[in-house]
Amino acid sequence: MEQILGKEWTITPAGGSTGEAYYAQHQEKRLFLKRNSSPFIAVLSAEGIVPKLVWTKRLENGDVITAQHWLEGRHLEQTEMKHERVASLLSKIHHSSELLHMFMRMGKKPLEPESILQHLKDIHHVQSKMDTSLDIHKGLKFLQEYLPYVRNQKKVVCHCDVNHNNWLLARNDELYLIDWENAMIADPAMDIGLLLHNYVPEDEWQEWLNIYGIELDEPLRYRMNWYVVVQTISFIQWHFERNEFQEVSNWMKTLQTFFRKIGF
Repeated sequence: MEQILGKEWTITPAGGSTGEAYYAQHQEKRLFLKRNSSPFIAVLSAEGIVPKLVWTKRLENGDVITAQHWLEGRHLEQTEMKHERVASLLSKIHHSSELLHMFMRMGKKPLEPESILQHLKDIHHVQSKMDTSLDIHKGLKFLQEYLPYVRNQKKVVCHCDVNHNNWLLARNDELYLIDWENAMIADPAMDIGLLLHNYVPEDEWQEWLNIYGIELDEPLRYRMNWYVVVQTISFIQWHFERNEFQEVSNWMKTLQTFFRKIGF
């Protein structure tokens, strides 16, 4: 990074779940740098979804470094996720034709529920040799039973990790959704379901969805439930693969609680 910016810049690691992220500062200039960030960062920046992109540079080894404005701010609190600005920004993302066209031009294929379910089954087939969890069996049975409700739905660009820590409220009062490495073209219920179930009281769902721009009906409930189960099983399998058994246990409890909630 010093070779790109020069020795006068102070560069410190910024962490992050994927890629390599850094903060860089020189006098009053401040940048957020990331190695091999999402290739869609330019469109996300132009749409005002992430902090403004300053420049992109490709290194000799093929790595791409992006520089964005480094904004002082904070992650949203869990209680703030039901705010109308969250609903408005997520709706803007899901309805962005520019973002969808860019994803498709870059070769992203729509994520179909049949392939999602088969992928989970394939992983379970391998992991079940070490762990025969009845909860995973129950989850896969649920997904198979409700598969017809999620077929043939309109696909949009989904962030796929709308955790409150990925929402940045800058000091200039602008709201951004960051960390786009896991984004997919999928049913918007994938984002909406996890957000509502995790952060918004059920009696406030319709109010939140009114701001987003859709009605809460039974088909939408089925779709949201389906994707909540998908993502919960995915988290369980991901942590199991890494021998993070406390996290596996926590997500198992989340799955059990969810099934009690919906009466399955």
